[in-house]
Amino acid sequence: MSLVFIALGSNIGDGRQYLEKAWKLLGNVKGITPLTLSAPYMSKPVRKTDLHVECQDFSEQWFTNAVGAIETNLDPQTLLEATMGIENTLGRNRELTVDRTIDLDLLYYDDLVIAEERLILPHPEMHKRHFVLAPLADIAPDHRHPALHLSSSAMLRALPFAGRDVIYRTAWEKEVTPK
Repeated sequence: MSLVFIALGSNIGDGRQYLEKAWKLLGNVKGITPLTLSAPYMSKPVRKTDLHVECQDFSEQWFTNAVGAIETNLDPQTLLEATMGIENTLGRNRELTVDRTIDLDLLYYDDLVIAEERLILPHPEMHKRHFVLAPLADIAPDHRHPALHLSSSAMLRALPFAGRDVIYRTAWEKEVTPK
């Protein structure tokens, strides 16, 4: 079985509900065993210019983010397809700058380093994002990035604070279980 970390995000409605639904759907996929889910974090929306796209703000809705750890016997491409299927089930719009019911990003798949058209592992932007590193450091503070050779907590501490990086930890309304 392979250890995989997945980032979950939503900024439509009650984002926690979408994250909970996605976590439960992951638990229903044959070959996936959910292990742990971080606390949810709220983060200020990112502007298009922050995404290197010149435009005005694309959303006023704050994001709810979490990171989950799973074990799987699915290969990375099959796991990617499974997560995209869950996104589709939950109404994900794939345009870059629209609000999202759910966004599932593979962060790590064991210590694999993959650079393919549809899949890059580790996630290429994760080390720059408070909203990914804070929940990741909650559940795996000592997990090391296979290319940068830094732990999750070290990457989080190394991030410069920018005014746009408003993030705070919240809580689940009830215990989140995978089924």
